[in-house]
Amino acid sequence: MDIKHVFSVNPLFPAYQAPRPQARGPAAPSAWVELPGGLVEIGHRGEAFAFDNETPRHKVWLEPFRLAARPVSCAEYLGFIEAGGYKRPEFWLSDGWTTVCQQGWEAPLYWRCDSGEWTIFTLSGRCRLNPIEPVCHISFFEADAFAKWAGKRLPSEAEWEIAAVGLPVAGNFADTRQLHPRADPMPASPVDKPALRQMFGDVWEWTASPYIPYPRFRAAPGAVGEYNGKFMCNQIVLRGGAAVTSAGHVRPTYRNFFPPSARWAFAGLRLAEDLE
Repeated sequence: MDIKHVFSVNPLFPAYQAPRPQARGPAAPSAWVELPGGLVEIGHRGEAFAFDNETPRHKVWLEPFRLAARPVSCAEYLGFIEAGGYKRPEFWLSDGWTTVCQQGWEAPLYWRCDSGEWTIFTLSGRCRLNPIEPVCHISFFEADAFAKWAGKRLPSEAEWEIAAVGLPVAGNFADTRQLHPRADPMPASPVDKPALRQMFGDVWEWTASPYIPYPRFRAAPGAVGEYNGKFMCNQIVLRGGAAVTSAGHVRPTYRNFFPPSARWAFAGLRLAEDLE
C-alpha cells in the first residue's frame, strides 16, 4: 500500500509489475443473503494464533439482517458519483462532509476522469477502470455515504463475522500476485441460491463498528500491548483482507482498523440491511 501511494504521486506513474489479465464481462447480478441473527458468539477461540484484539470471545445479540452477496462494484460506485454524491451533504456524516470539502474529494483515491473516460492508478500503472471489479481505496466516510445513497447501511463487525464463519478463507490475496481487486471469477447464475462471495481477499470491507476493546479485554503487558490497545480510539473496523494481504494472515475474527478518512488502504464495502 505504501509503495503504491509513493508511485501514484510520481508524475511518470511507474509500474511495480506488468499488468495482469482481468475479467471484463457482465457483473454478477445483485443478490442478498439472509441471516437470522439471535444470540451469537464472536471472537477468536482455540490454540491457533490470533492478535489480542480478537479476544475475549463474547456474546452479541444480532437482529435478523441480510448482506449483499458481493462487494460494491466500481460501476455501482460510479453511479453514486454521477448522481452528485460528492456534492450532496445529506449523505455524509458531518466529519465526512468537512473532509470532502477540505480535501476536494470527487472520486475514490487513484481515480481520474480524462475526456469522459475513467482510469485508476494500480501497481501496474494507470489502467482503464474495470466497472465490474470491487471499488477500492475509499474511506469509511465514502463507504457510509454510498450506503446511505443506496438506501442501505454498512454491516457491523459482528454481523460480518457471523456471516463469514464457516466460509473457506480463500480468494484474491497477495499470494496470487494480482495485487489489485478483481471481478468475481465465478459469478453466480441467476438460478442459483444466493451465496456470499469474495468475503476474503480483494478489498478490506468497512464495517459500521468503531474499533474498541471487546468486553473483558486487557492490553498485554510490555511491547505487545503497544500494538493494538493504544489504537482503540477514533478508528473503524475493517474485515476480510485484501489483494495485498497474505493469505495466511486472515481469519474470520481478524480485526483491521483505520481512521475513517483513510483512503490509501485497499478498502471497499459490502452493503447490509435489516430484515423487517
